[in-house]
Amino acid sequence: MDIVAIFQNGIRAGVGPIAAAYALAAIGLNIHYGYTGLRNFGQVGFMLVGAYGVGISVATYGWSMWVGITVGVFASVGLALVMGLPTLRLRTDYFAIATIAVAEILRLVARSTSATDVTGGPFGLQSIAVDFADLNPIEPGRYGVGRLTFSDGQLWAMLVTWTLVALATLMLMRLMKSPWGRVIRSIREDEDVARSLGKNVYGYKLQALVLGGVLAGLGGVMMALGSNTVNANTFAPQVTFFLYAALILGGAATRIGPIIGAMLFWFILASGQTALAEAGEADLLPGILSDSTAQGALAFAMVGVGLIVLMAFRPEGIFGNREEMELGD
Repeated sequence: MDIVAIFQNGIRAGVGPIAAAYALAAIGLNIHYGYTGLRNFGQVGFMLVGAYGVGISVATYGWSMWVGITVGVFASVGLALVMGLPTLRLRTDYFAIATIAVAEILRLVARSTSATDVTGGPFGLQSIAVDFADLNPIEPGRYGVGRLTFSDGQLWAMLVTWTLVALATLMLMRLMKSPWGRVIRSIREDEDVARSLGKNVYGYKLQALVLGGVLAGLGGVMMALGSNTVNANTFAPQVTFFLYAALILGGAATRIGPIIGAMLFWFILASGQTALAEAGEADLLPGILSDSTAQGALAFAMVGVGLIVLMAFRPEGIFGNREEMELGD
């Protein structure tokens, strides 16, 4: 097998625009789960409304990209309020069930044939990033070496998205050192204690849900602009659990955990898929793993096994600490 090609494909996926968008959404999930203790299983819903906010604005109504981004952000805020106002007073397990249900309902509505005129239905929306491409200062062509190459459009999407990731990380660092951040952490540890000290626990939870949701919405916006398309199938429920995998891998309630976790998640997945594909071409795999679908499933299983091993020996993640992972009941 070509070890260099396997490594290059892994690096390409680990630093690519999709990994950057996942890192942005994982930072938002870190606010929810890592710092506040909200078990949000519908983070992909925020990515969906962000992506469709810009997609519908541009492709359906012909508005500018900037209006579309604004719509995507406000849609994320609206979803957080709709999702949080009636459910944040519930127990954490009921809240988790409600969030995953809302996200899946949104996906089914977006891909339904009755919504084709607005969302494109099962076909999605195309050609939504013309304005974004016009802003690209990079000369047309491909850049890199071997398989580790990117088009000018991919580099532009990477530059913008990773910049947003850096800004979100700096903002989170400042917030967690502020009185607001200390209250958020106290709610995670024991919200009854925070409430006894006169803190509006419900209000703080809602603020954290909105903030983390906006970051995920921006991740969805960048996925849409980077791929020049929006399709509901991209935002399946398992995306939320991929984000959890990235967050746990890097370390929850840490500054760089979501970023490194997203990069490692896509590196392991892409390099595993490449290695299995090459092994299949060399007839090193049994017949049941001869097709790409089975190889892709096995690659995800490999990621799962890696997480199991990590949880067994270092449950706080690579950069986390055990105390930060001990959430209050």
